[in-house]
Amino acid sequence: MRRQHPHRKPLFQALMPLGLSALLLLMAGPALAQWKWRDAAGKVQYSDLPPPAGVAEKDILQRPPGQRQPVIIRPIGQEAAAPAAAPGPASQALAPSRADLERQAKAKQEQEQQARKQKEEERRVAEQRAENCKRASSHLRMLEDGVRISRRNEAGETEYLDERQRAEEMQRTRAVISSDCR
Repeated sequence: MRRQHPHRKPLFQALMPLGLSALLLLMAGPALAQWKWRDAAGKVQYSDLPPPAGVAEKDILQRPPGQRQPVIIRPIGQEAAAPAAAPGPASQALAPSRADLERQAKAKQEQEQQARKQKEEERRVAEQRAENCKRASSHLRMLEDGVRISRRNEAGETEYLDERQRAEEMQRTRAVISSDCR
């Protein structure tokens, strides 16, 4: 076993503070990209996303580095537009009502239920196809092996398949296999 000098730290322990410092510096980068604005109620808001579209330019207090203030070009002689109006009935009409939200939730629930039903139906059809495939494959093996195959006719009498009937049955069975054995 290798002995360390009593006054030396292992390399990992020596580099640990340096690594932590680098990690903190990397994490501080996104923190610099902050937006700061005053909302309609006068409260200061902070976010890493730009403020909502309704926030007036004069209420944006801070932008991330590299984000420039937009330049508004007006024809000569026109004054600046009036400040944005306080939220009133017009902006409240844009917000969805409780009934609208309930209708949306109910519609979403119905869509999910319909999707579950369709998925269950697809699963059932897939199981039926797999069963048909298994039976048809077994039947085709019997036909190809030359096993005598009999049926009951309408009168209840036993009939054996001749070569022509066997060929027709093989063709029909292969069609089932090609449609259900995918």
